[in-house]
Amino acid sequence: MALSDTEPADRFMLWIDTVGGYWVCLADELIVGQPGDRSGADIPILADISSRHARIRRDAEGYLIDAFREVRVSGRPVAPTELLIDGSRIEIGSSVKLQMRRAHPLSLTARLDFLSRHRTQPPADAVLLLADSCVLGPKLQSHIVCRDWTREVILFRHDEKFYCHAAGHFEIDGVACRNRGQLQTNSRVRGEGFSFSLEPVER
Repeated sequence: MALSDTEPADRFMLWIDTVGGYWVCLADELIVGQPGDRSGADIPILADISSRHARIRRDAEGYLIDAFREVRVSGRPVAPTELLIDGSRIEIGSSVKLQMRRAHPLSLTARLDFLSRHRTQPPADAVLLLADSCVLGPKLQSHIVCRDWTREVILFRHDEKFYCHAAGHFEIDGVACRNRGQLQTNSRVRGEGFSFSLEPVER
């Protein structure tokens, strides 16, 4: 998956003005661990955990977590694999606490909310596990709820490219779009009542 024709990006930051920052992962398999030059963690969390503590996998049915070190899901030790569903509480090590949210049963995109004070590195408010599409908007079933927005914005993947869809006119990097436009790794999007930007994350 690429956000541009020349620069691969399977993870990036999504900064939504007045809402927050989200660590976005596109891959179907993700390593959760402590950040470091050699850790290879796709979801790097600043905490007392292993550099490769667990793996989250997405398939056509949903999500699974594989425990390489101590992991609990909804209070039960994971040995070695556990299904993740909407509302699953994930404990990684002795202190990291996350909760999985799947806003819509027909969408494989999910969000990991921090229940503890830990954050990714660089820091994000939550982790978005983006499958084919992600809805930003004022409705409670949006993947990311943007309470002050007046319309929905959909981010989606198609033919190895990444797009933004919103009804009517908006701008991507200062270029006018109507209904749909392609995003790059560092795009800035502005429309009536909404704005957000993408920022690449180096491995």
